[in-house]
Amino acid sequence: MSRPLPPERFEAVLQSISDGVITVDSKWRITCFNNAAQRILGIPRIKALGRRCYEVLKADVCKGACPLQYTIEKGIPVAGLVVHFTNSEGLKVPVSISTALFRNKEGKVIGGVETFRDLREVEWFRKEIDKNYTFDDIVSKSPKIKKILSLLPTIAASDSTVLITGESGTGKELFARAIHNHSPRSGKPFVAVNCGGFPDTLIESELFGYEAGAFTGASKAKPGRFALAEGGTLFLDEIGELPPLLQVKLLRVLQDKSYEPLGSVKTVKADVRIIAATNRDLEAMVKEGKFREDLFYRINVIRMALPPLRDRREDLPLLINHFVSRFSALQGKTINGVSEEALRLLLAYDYPGNVRELENIIEHGCVLCPGGLIQVHHLPEWMGKERGDSKIAEGLQETEKQLILSALRRNNWNRLATARDLGIHKTTLFRKIKKLQISLPKTDGRYKKDRVADLRELQ
Repeated sequence: MSRPLPPERFEAVLQSISDGVITVDSKWRITCFNNAAQRILGIPRIKALGRRCYEVLKADVCKGACPLQYTIEKGIPVAGLVVHFTNSEGLKVPVSISTALFRNKEGKVIGGVETFRDLREVEWFRKEIDKNYTFDDIVSKSPKIKKILSLLPTIAASDSTVLITGESGTGKELFARAIHNHSPRSGKPFVAVNCGGFPDTLIESELFGYEAGAFTGASKAKPGRFALAEGGTLFLDEIGELPPLLQVKLLRVLQDKSYEPLGSVKTVKADVRIIAATNRDLEAMVKEGKFREDLFYRINVIRMALPPLRDRREDLPLLINHFVSRFSALQGKTINGVSEEALRLLLAYDYPGNVRELENIIEHGCVLCPGGLIQVHHLPEWMGKERGDSKIAEGLQETEKQLILSALRRNNWNRLATARDLGIHKTTLFRKIKKLQISLPKTDGRYKKDRVADLRELQ
């Protein structure tokens, strides 16, 4: 007859399991929280134990459809249910959960046990294949991005033309795909075309297609991008590169919802939503006569301006962790993050290539890193050579300032709430505010005595 494992061996086994494991008592307080649960949720065990499970997991089924409650009340286990937890950074984490009753030595039910498997790797593989991005894939704590995200559902629900502006690498296509995937057209194709990626002689046939015999070598008809996007969304990237003749033809499509393929005398109706993007100043191009004014007004119905990464430095830690997790999964490695020195270098860099450049740098680090933490020598060599100590210090200060400002705005300028949000002592926050010369509003909705105490501490 097998004997139960001693408590210390049972604990060792529990902590070695790759799936998250929690147990709760009859009052839903967490009594066990293993290492994998800490890793998946980003919450230390000491902060989870004793709290109610719904306060820690923040799952989309916690209110009204809790599987653990169902198991405890009905005595029926749940297996393989896919739900979303919210981790410490406020990001949705897809997991597959299973539940069971938790009994004591006498066999009496004293609570429940829930195991959960991280499905982010599966999600990333699927999205790499489908490119089916949603608003949840846009990682940000920046107030500028948050404001845009708050408007995206309304924009997605409409059928109006959208113009997305921003420097190269700011994620314009990601936003365009998210708009499409939340729109009534989501069941139809999303077709992307780079207007600067084709010679002037080919871009027309690429967009509108051609009939057989339209030109030498056209042995059979070929549908254009408009036809391929029928019923869905056509994303015209770098629209500022569109030659003048094509600007006229695109204007007609926007006005009349119709076009003619090359070599055809028949007009084809186009049921396509247009999302355009550019890294150029179209208004300046209009003044210079390089872009048609009437076309500009046609595409500039709803405008979204994406900030460069240097203006949303508070997102750097989030994005770094996001890309490390993504490339670690795609390459089948166990990379837990970046070292302190590597993080200092990453936070201090200006990223002229924006999010795409950061993504490439982290991919470089994940390729060279065998596992564990990405070190400085895993990053591109030029990063260390181009950044002197003084520039690194300046970059870190600016990043720290934006992080604190973002947290202050997120907490309505309440300093105590901000300190808790950042995980630092209130006095430390005040010292940093003074050092970084952060201007605070005179009022923040708290009691007057609290504001007076804060001002004294800042002096």
